[in-house]
Amino acid sequence: MSATGFMQTRIAPAINDRLRVIPSWSVYLAGSLPAVWYCWLGFNAQLGPNPISKLEHLLGEFALQLLIIGLAITPLRRLTYINLLKFRRAIGLLAFFYVLLHLLVWLVLDIQILSQILADILKRPYITVGMVAFAAMLPLALTSNQWSLRKLGRHWHRIHKLTYSVCILACVHFIMLRKGFQLEPLVYLGLIAMLLVFRLNPKTKHSR
Repeated sequence: MSATGFMQTRIAPAINDRLRVIPSWSVYLAGSLPAVWYCWLGFNAQLGPNPISKLEHLLGEFALQLLIIGLAITPLRRLTYINLLKFRRAIGLLAFFYVLLHLLVWLVLDIQILSQILADILKRPYITVGMVAFAAMLPLALTSNQWSLRKLGRHWHRIHKLTYSVCILACVHFIMLRKGFQLEPLVYLGLIAMLLVFRLNPKTKHSR
């Protein structure tokens, strides 16, 4: 038996059987813990000399990581036959939750002045890109439920292709924020590009 066949018939089914008994709410619970940890660090003055900026960074970067994980679920299924589709909605909503927290920290704790917020959105390109990414996430979050899936039908899938644009915009926002040449943002960009190429390549579209 080939390695692929062994993975498909032995390993993947065993893993999928165990995944089926894991409730989706546990993903929400586990995914919320980093936010609690970051806030605890902030309240205990353990986020360095600029805690607000550090908190913004931690929340935003974790949101980007969640977006990449969500994007990887379909390629993972196609390559390894491990099925994490039942958790994709939870991961996507957690990503939105962290982006929202990231935005609220910037609005409420950092800038605070409404006129300055509007000025920054218009004048600072990395903030403009970030706000566009957040705006694109809103319809994804609002339609991440079974009622929307039933009502929208095939249009639901078209709307949720915005995920691709959101991932790219979020990564560009991160690259622009981290001034100068830094490897970490480029690694994220490379992962997103690789996953998008895999997802959009017709030769790999044998499963959803």
